Amino acid sequence: MQAPNPAAEVIETNPAPSRWATTLRALRHRNFQLFFGGQLISLIGTWMQTVAQSWLVYRLTGSALLLGAVGFASQIPVFLVAPIGGITADRVNRQRLVIATQTASMILAGILAWLTRSGRVQVWHIFVLAALLGVVNAFDIPGRQSFLVDMVGKEDLMNAIALNSSMFNGARIIGPAIAGILVSRIGEGWCFAANSVSYIAVIVGLTLMRVHCPPRASGHSPIEDIVEGFRWVSQTKIIRALLLLLGLISLVGMPYTVLMPVFADKILHGGARGLGILMGATGVGALFGALTLATKTGVKGLGRWVAMSCAAFGVSLFLFSFSSWFWVSVAMLIPAGYSMMLQMACSNTLIQTMVPDQLRGRVMAVYSMMFMGMAPIGALFGGALAHRVGAPITVATGGIACVLGAIWFGRALPELRIEARRLIIAQGMAGGEPAQELDAQPVEE
Repeated sequence: MQAPNPAAEVIETNPAPSRWATTLRALRHRNFQLFFGGQLISLIGTWMQTVAQSWLVYRLTGSALLLGAVGFASQIPVFLVAPIGGITADRVNRQRLVIATQTASMILAGILAWLTRSGRVQVWHIFVLAALLGVVNAFDIPGRQSFLVDMVGKEDLMNAIALNSSMFNGARIIGPAIAGILVSRIGEGWCFAANSVSYIAVIVGLTLMRVHCPPRASGHSPIEDIVEGFRWVSQTKIIRALLLLLGLISLVGMPYTVLMPVFADKILHGGARGLGILMGATGVGALFGALTLATKTGVKGLGRWVAMSCAAFGVSLFLFSFSSWFWVSVAMLIPAGYSMMLQMACSNTLIQTMVPDQLRGRVMAVYSMMFMGMAPIGALFGGALAHRVGAPITVATGGIACVLGAIWFGRALPELRIEARRLIIAQGMAGGEPAQELDAQPVEE
């Protein structure tokens, strides 16, 4: 008789986790479950408001320039105020910080809903409320991104980032579709009202969490701490390169979303419903991009993913800009959304994997400045350029610039991956991989 094999018994009694379990592993944490459920509902409302607000501005003004200007007003505060938001996230209880920002966002959405439903809304109202929401986001984004590690720990951080992006883009599919229907049938005001109510879900979820994230004392002044964060970013080549590429994408690539009402109305003749479908197509692609990252269990090769997805985003934008057929344009936006989200989520993952905990809020504030803070400058520039040469040429030019940025980053990768490996080993993590394994193989390929 053959002797029993203890190793085989261990394998049988401890089967490898399924692909689905691996993809959703961050949801085993109760705190992240609460966050995920509440945030999903809230983000659907947020995307409804985003689409409805763009259409409202376009309906009131008919101006591509003013569309870009409203985008500028809503996001430039992130660029200006995010350093303060970052130091706040490093010093205060992050759970309470996020509850405060979500409550403020709920109030602003409610005011916009009341103004629109009562027929009092004017363009300057939208500008003011958009700017105030930008100030709130300057605290919310670094606070919420830094809060992820408090909810799931370092082992599941990469998966939590990917699932957070998946949730964001799942809402991006549903929200614009609902907004397109509601705007065409009952008006923009109900979208704003629904968004205001949706914040209740995430606030309740945050309140029910049991998270240990005490305030972090600092022996320096706020200015010294802010400077320390910028200095670390500027002296760390891999972080600097990732953020510069992200800033380029936000500056020259993302204005296509601001110009989407122009494409939907004047070029593709789809109206408000067509706008919802176009935005939803981008969300479908972005959702699959985030889920692609969620299936990955280590950071090896993410640098190459960043370069390739940036190039693919640029090519997709270029092709989209020259399409005059509605469903062809929809088809082009799916790979655009996929590659855009994959590049941004991979960059977020690499940065959070390499940053020291004591600097996390400040570094994520710089990430916010590049991700959202450069977008308003791009929106204003894109709106002005589209006003002169047309939306298609503006988007095509941005696509070419994205491809050039991808080539630059790809050429720099061999040198950057050495520093990346050192930083990940220093943090004792690599998306759950033992640090000693990293010593034998490059992180970036």
